[in-house]
Amino acid sequence: MAFKLTVLGSNSALPTTNGFPSAHVLNIHEHFFLIDCGEATQIQLRRNKINFNKIERIFITHLHGDHFFGLFGLISTFSLLGRIRNLHIYADSALKDILYTVIDEKTINFQIIFHPLNFKKSDILFENNSIIIKSFPLKHRINTCGFYFSEKLKDKNIRKEFIQKYNISIKDILKIKKGEDYKTEEGEFIKNEILTIPPAPTRSYAYCSDTAYTEEFIDTIKNVDLLYHEATFEENDLELAIKTGHSTGKQAGLIAEKSKAKKLLIGHFSTRYPKTDTILQQAQEIFENTIAVKANDFFEVISD
Repeated sequence: MAFKLTVLGSNSALPTTNGFPSAHVLNIHEHFFLIDCGEATQIQLRRNKINFNKIERIFITHLHGDHFFGLFGLISTFSLLGRIRNLHIYADSALKDILYTVIDEKTINFQIIFHPLNFKKSDILFENNSIIIKSFPLKHRINTCGFYFSEKLKDKNIRKEFIQKYNISIKDILKIKKGEDYKTEEGEFIKNEILTIPPAPTRSYAYCSDTAYTEEFIDTIKNVDLLYHEATFEENDLELAIKTGHSTGKQAGLIAEKSKAKKLLIGHFSTRYPKTDTILQQAQEIFENTIAVKANDFFEVISD
C-alpha cells in the first residue's frame, strides 16, 4: 500500500523562480495529508497531478506566512471545484480567526473543522485502524509543532495450510493472529511462530520545520524511516540560526543520527545561498544518507 511523499516546496520565506515555500503532500494508503501550505501550493498540486478533493487533512506547523499563506487560495479553489466533504485543519487556534477575515464562511459548501495544536507536549492528532499521526513541540520564535506519521503494526498472518490441517475456527484464527499459541483437539500445543508469518514492517515519516536545534522530540521520532528537517543555514552562520530559531545542515544531521533515522531530507534553505551544496555536505558529514530536497521531488517510503 502507498506511503509516498511529494515535496511541493522547500524554500524558506522568499520564493524563487523555481523554488516555493514549505508544503509537502504525504499519501498513506490513498489518504492524502497536506503538511504546511505556503504560497503556490495549489499550483504545485496541479503540477504534480494531485487531486485537490483527495486532501482530507491539512497540518500547519506555525503561523509564519511562508507556511500558511497558500491556504486562503486553496480553500477558495476547493469551494469553486464544488467540494462538499469536510476539511480538517490542525494548527494554532489563532488560524481560525485569521482565515475567516479573508474567507466568508457562508460562501463555502463544506465544513472546516479546526483542531488546535498542543505546543507543550506530544499529542495524538488522528488515528484509525492503520495510521497514527502525532504532533510534537519544536523550538522556534513562535509556537511551532512538528508532525509524525506512522502506520500501525498489523496483526500476524496465519499460514493457510495450518487452518486446513487443524480445522481452526474463526475465533481461534483471530487469537492466533494476535499472538496466541494454539491447542489442537488432541491437546497438542503449537507455537504461534510456527503458525504465523510476521506482518510487514511499519513505515513512518517525520516533518520538522521550523526549529532551532533541540533533542526534546527525538524519542517521538525514534527509528523514523524518512525524516525531513529544516537546514536553513550553513554552519558558519550558526549564530544567525540561533538568533532566528533555525537549524544548520550539521544540526539536522545530528538529529537524524541521534533519532536513528533511515534517511534524512533537508530543506527550508535560505535564499542567501546560491547553492545548497555546502549545507548538504555539512549534513552528510554527520549523517551520510542525506538528500537536499527541491520542489517536485518524490520519495517512496520503504521500511527494512
